[in-house]
Amino acid sequence: MTDQTDQQEAPKIASPADLFAVAYQIEVDAVERYQILAGQMDSHNNPELAAVFRDLARAEGIHAAEIRRLAGGIDVEARARQVAKWNKGDSPESADLGGAHYLMTRAEALQMALAGEERALAYFTHVFASLADEKMKAIAKTFIEEESEHVELCHRLIRKYQDADAKAAADPDPAISQG
Repeated sequence: MTDQTDQQEAPKIASPADLFAVAYQIEVDAVERYQILAGQMDSHNNPELAAVFRDLARAEGIHAAEIRRLAGGIDVEARARQVAKWNKGDSPESADLGGAHYLMTRAEALQMALAGEERALAYFTHVFASLADEKMKAIAKTFIEEESEHVELCHRLIRKYQDADAKAAADPDPAISQG
């Protein structure tokens, strides 16, 4: 999905079940993408970055489980298979595999995560604005709040890792794995 989050390509939300299902699928897609990226970093012998992507996958998995809990008796997995399809591209929170490379820093990896969180926030903000039903607006608002927290977390982690990554890159004699 583009940075502009093309809403015409997004699933249509017609019920609370749809909203929960789409939110759930967004998180599941993010988990899958981060797991792929972690595996790529493992294959390039970059365990530190693999750990960052695994942490991101774990956080998204926790959010998916929370959505399932909030949905109550709704089978979000089955409903997602029916309604949570983007006509073009990926769901908003899926990290761009094309942006990954084996020498990327933690801050760069978190920039990828930030872009996905911002797309998800834009998506739920659009959904919220398009809804008339107050119950559904309340559900969408919880997703906006959650994605806003994720955006802020990414910003904090990027600031934390930028300095550490810059110091590591400036090391004239970087550590070499002895394994």
